[in-house]
Amino acid sequence: MTKQRTISQKISFSGKGLHTGKVVTATVLPAEPNTGIRFKRIDLEGNPIIPALAENVVDTARGTVIGIAGAVVSTIEHMMASFHAHHINNALIEVDGPEVPILNGSAKPFFDEIQRVGTTEQDAEIEYLEITEKTTYTEPERGVEIIAYPCDTFRVDVKISYDSFMLRNQFASLSDLNDFGKEIACCKTFCFLREIEMMLAANLIKGGDLDNALVFVDRKVSDEEVARLSAIFNRPDVKIEKEGVLNNTPLSFENEPARHKLLDLIGDLWLVGRPIKGHIIATIPGHKANTEFAKILRKQLKPTTKIPAPKIDLNAEPIYDTQKLKNLLPYRYPFQLVDKIMSLTDTEVIGIKNVTNDEPFFQGHFPEEPVMPGVLMLESMVQCAGVFALSHVENSTDYLVYFLSVDNVKFRKKVFPGDTLIFKLQLITPIRRGIVYMKAYSFVAGQLVAEGEIKAQITKKTN
Repeated sequence: MTKQRTISQKISFSGKGLHTGKVVTATVLPAEPNTGIRFKRIDLEGNPIIPALAENVVDTARGTVIGIAGAVVSTIEHMMASFHAHHINNALIEVDGPEVPILNGSAKPFFDEIQRVGTTEQDAEIEYLEITEKTTYTEPERGVEIIAYPCDTFRVDVKISYDSFMLRNQFASLSDLNDFGKEIACCKTFCFLREIEMMLAANLIKGGDLDNALVFVDRKVSDEEVARLSAIFNRPDVKIEKEGVLNNTPLSFENEPARHKLLDLIGDLWLVGRPIKGHIIATIPGHKANTEFAKILRKQLKPTTKIPAPKIDLNAEPIYDTQKLKNLLPYRYPFQLVDKIMSLTDTEVIGIKNVTNDEPFFQGHFPEEPVMPGVLMLESMVQCAGVFALSHVENSTDYLVYFLSVDNVKFRKKVFPGDTLIFKLQLITPIRRGIVYMKAYSFVAGQLVAEGEIKAQITKKTN
């Protein structure tokens, strides 16, 4: 595939969270090209957005958890695997709780619903991560190993082995993502009977039951323990007739546990943020190993400048013109470096700077080849952040915005007299204690010329 894809229409999933046991709803919405997979906590103040990227993984105990600044979403792996299998590069998932619903413990409900509504090709090219040399992650003490080899396509082989005669060695493979729906999607999460009370003691699996997990019994169990399990699952029909799967639940495949581990790996690898061309061979994979491996792969990504420029009408009526900006911000010529604010939402601001030949800084930077200083581009973006910040406080004239820090700044192209700079700033985390943290981009003629992460603070004037 060469073009990015998003879901064709909104779909929703409701059900219990595996670990909290609370009913949650996750709604998948179409998203713009190059925005990636993002989760939005609509139940929290500021509706924080968490990009589904490996560096945002904050926990891997019995599921993959991503988070930013205290806002988290857990158990995302089955939904992510379905996105991966359907080649969905861009989507916004609005979640009204801390988990994605577990549903039946597999990817099938997500996969089938996405298949029902379909996906839409977008006007943006896919950038692949091509494995060019052997890449390895290991945990020697546990026998864990994940290796990526060069390959023209994406394929995965998984081997699992546990300290149990029931799952001593199992294998699963997938050489074509188009087979995910019939070969992998229905495979459920699993655990051993001996793990259940341990997980409950750790305040986990409050939403787990015999309908959304396979429980393997590899030892004799007393009648008293059966009674205790009946109470745990609130099921009078719990029975253990022999060693095997609790309640004699039939397996979809003889090697269903290995296939489910492959499912989890496919979901966790979508945290790389790009489809992979490579052959992945995993021995005893788990969410910790999967996501650590995804972090290693992300370090191999080549920088991309294909950030979409804002689509705005430069002749439209601005929200703030030069005079209105003077009423909001303290800057004056020659340091007022934003001319207009064209768009202002709860999470984003778009501004404009017309770079003219008579800018005072061109007299010395540089007389023979006038180029706008990068630090002044950065200052322009900071001023846009100031507009955004002050628009969120009452009596804004009583406050100032002070620049605190800047990270990950890149200047990609020169800016010359006659250029029109368009600034796009997006909130990274909700405003808390007056701290504004934004991702900032600058464009000229649709091309990205600068970017960075800006942090500033809203402070009340002293006089």
